[in-house]
Amino acid sequence: MERTGVPLLASRPMKSPTLVATAAFLLCAACGPPNPHSAKIVPEAVAAPTDDVVPERSGVIRRGDRGLTLIGTPLEVGKAAPSMALRASGWKEAPVDFADGTVRIVLTVPSLDTPTCSLETRTFNEKASSLGDGIEILVVSRDLPPAQERFCAAHGIERVRALSDYYDASSARAWGLFVKELGIFARAVVIVDGKGIVRYEQIVENQPDEPDYDAALAAVGALVPKTE
Repeated sequence: MERTGVPLLASRPMKSPTLVATAAFLLCAACGPPNPHSAKIVPEAVAAPTDDVVPERSGVIRRGDRGLTLIGTPLEVGKAAPSMALRASGWKEAPVDFADGTVRIVLTVPSLDTPTCSLETRTFNEKASSLGDGIEILVVSRDLPPAQERFCAAHGIERVRALSDYYDASSARAWGLFVKELGIFARAVVIVDGKGIVRYEQIVENQPDEPDYDAALAAVGALVPKTE
């Protein structure tokens, strides 16, 4: 008998796989909580928040009227200086462990190929002869090792050891002296005693300026008294 107004297919319900699966899911949900020992679908894990947020500091340094940002955990006088993973002449790895009994003056500079950095390095090279034994002066920048080597040869730098953080800026970040806007080291002078403890730090506020040489040398003299 023909039915008017009703599609012929409506009299034959479709058993769609999707509908069957949906019905099964609803039936299980109505039966109460699942057996804790049965298999279950776990939502994708969400990574827990971590404390590894790299600090940023503004208002510490500038270049003329332009404020700059320092990235990394700042050094603290009286606490241990992080080790440095640097490169030396010939691209050789040159890690620095500060707890080896040597007092160090660490000059971090933007680039040796600039007037102030060149003058600063040459000045410390000249003053090194008055510091006595047991003291090492390092100048650290992100210049490539061959450029550092050429600079030292051209200016007769023999009492200051040039090392490079070009590879990944890990040392600049570890010391809180990575300049975000420029990708270079900030100009600073840090003195570390033979046990690896920071005893003095000057971050030069206006980066094109020279550091306070007298204050740095006085801090070294307090650690290593001059011998007659």
